[in-house]
Amino acid sequence: MTAKGPSSGVLRDIKQALRTCAISQSLRRCWHRKKILLPGGEENLLNLGGNMRLKTKYFGEIEYEATDVLHFAKGIFAFEEEKRFLLLPFAGSDGTLLCLQSLATPGLAFVLMNPFSLWATYAPELTADELAELGVDDSHQLCYYVMCVVKSPVANSTLNLKCPVVINDETLQAMQVILENDDYGMRHLLSEFAAAEGAEKC
Repeated sequence: MTAKGPSSGVLRDIKQALRTCAISQSLRRCWHRKKILLPGGEENLLNLGGNMRLKTKYFGEIEYEATDVLHFAKGIFAFEEEKRFLLLPFAGSDGTLLCLQSLATPGLAFVLMNPFSLWATYAPELTADELAELGVDDSHQLCYYVMCVVKSPVANSTLNLKCPVVINDETLQAMQVILENDDYGMRHLLSEFAAAEGAEKC
């Protein structure tokens, strides 16, 4: 199966919109804060280089190593058969806008965002069973990203804060969860997030 992705123009618009949003310096752990070299010599936050090659939806062909692969034992919601992914940042987004790229299906890629860059008080809490499955004792030991459905105009793009992608950056185990907190919905408009003081909303 393939997922319809945003056009490059819409992605540019999202990056521009993010620049007007309140960007916080979160203390949360971020898996993507590594170095990766993307095709064409463009240096991004990550540096994927290795003996395996993959055709991706947004980045062309890249090289990667086994240690770059995230493992989803239960897959992603509605894509339970997809177990292995790479997390790749879009250039120019300062690691706020990323791509979750399937290894098995080149045309399948999800747009993710770092939720803490938009909502500093975002506080996902996992159940005891979910923590055990990811091999940690506390929710703060994990990395969190939320899926973004990119639309035009960009202000109509939606974020799923209810069902974040959660990563243990030590073991590379990952899963998508449904949070019990009713404050988080599945379709928050990007325009909901207030801009920095003195600026307009996205």
